[in-house]
Amino acid sequence: MTATIADTIYHSLSERIVAGDLPAGEKLRQDHIAREFDTSHVPVREALLRLEAHGLAQSIPRRGTRVTALDPGEILEVIEMRVSLEILALTHAIAKQTQDDVDAAEAARLACDEAEDMQSWEVLNRNFHRVILTPCSMPRLLATIDDLHIASARHLFANWKHRWTRRVDKDHAAIVQAMGRRDTTAACEILRRHLRRVR
Repeated sequence: MTATIADTIYHSLSERIVAGDLPAGEKLRQDHIAREFDTSHVPVREALLRLEAHGLAQSIPRRGTRVTALDPGEILEVIEMRVSLEILALTHAIAKQTQDDVDAAEAARLACDEAEDMQSWEVLNRNFHRVILTPCSMPRLLATIDDLHIASARHLFANWKHRWTRRVDKDHAAIVQAMGRRDTTAACEILRRHLRRVR
């Protein structure tokens, strides 16, 4: 599916918000964004509505659209939701996976381990989780998980940006190995432990 200009604007702004480059309270000015992307206000409005739907921005009467504040209490809810929903998705994914899916998971794992900085690691980490879950073929479930990934990524950047170090993720490796054996129980237990490490 070809990305639209609204997709491009949404992804660019969401990555900046997640990384903290656009801080809480920052005004998202339609005219400035339209100029930056050399487009009309229509795709900008669409992108801003998507940011609002994903909890990254809020439209405030007479104050315009602004980046939402990070709620520290939100992370526990996000983690518990991710645990429940990602385990559901992984259970269905392993039941339907092909060898190509396992190979794709291994490639995504290696790419994540080779990230040189936190920003690229976060994108690749999100991609690894997406790749292992995609074979479930449950688009609504995957869309909800994507939203949770964005929320948890903001908390990761806020709390770990200056402590991040490059490392091999042993949990990711163990999940892929369990997928290769079609050991759903082991893969789900490792994923549960992996997600709760953030707490």
